[in-house]
Amino acid sequence: MNLLLSFGQTVQGYWNTIATAIQDFFSQMTFFINVGKTLEKYYGFFLEGTKNTLIIAFFTVLLGTILGVLMAMAKLSGFKPLKWLATAYIEFFRGTPLLVQLMFIFYGLPMIGVKFPDVSFIPDFQRFAAGIVAMSLNSCAYVAEIIRSGIQAVDGGQMEAARSLGFTRGQAMRMVVLPQAVKNILPALGNEFVTIIKESSIVSVIGIADLMYRTNGVKAKNYKTLECLFIAAMIYFIMTFIGGRLIALMERRMNRGRK
Repeated sequence: MNLLLSFGQTVQGYWNTIATAIQDFFSQMTFFINVGKTLEKYYGFFLEGTKNTLIIAFFTVLLGTILGVLMAMAKLSGFKPLKWLATAYIEFFRGTPLLVQLMFIFYGLPMIGVKFPDVSFIPDFQRFAAGIVAMSLNSCAYVAEIIRSGIQAVDGGQMEAARSLGFTRGQAMRMVVLPQAVKNILPALGNEFVTIIKESSIVSVIGIADLMYRTNGVKAKNYKTLECLFIAAMIYFIMTFIGGRLIALMERRMNRGRK
């Protein structure tokens, strides 16, 4: 009798395990079916959000890089007030949250009379401008430190050799030192650019219709929170993965040229 009871309990345990596995399998199938249905019905929302995210990331990378080079030059300058100003800027923007900077630029600047102009053919231009400016100023601080470290990693003899050939300091920096520094900083710079794509999701808090903002809109329509977040995560992953591969390709090409 005890043997039969033990056998029955064992069979029941195996059956419970199998039933749980089957239930989990069908739950996962249901999840992915809902993901497919959500994407099929609301793909236009996700597409528009992705487009706006890429626009914000492109201009942030462009402006952040230009300002970062200038800020790095200022920090390396021998003119002390300019160097102190650049150092204060970098420390401030690296030491405060991007969300606070974004809120201050979007809500705070109009309070002191500084407003972004309206552009009739670009909807919500003021929001886009505030988001791009905030992210560019923040990215500038990080890019400046990356570039500064890359420049200082180049042997000082390169500058001296260029100056001995008749180059001015500016020409030597632009034509000799910076190209060598780019090879050193490309991986770190690539990571910063990829990070910008992910951090751009923060602009949704001021109403910019980026990918995260549109994802929240879809969540409010179909109440499929996990499915919507999964789609957004996959889109962010695709964008950052492609960006990372492009940076890796550039790095390999530059290394091949050096060899």
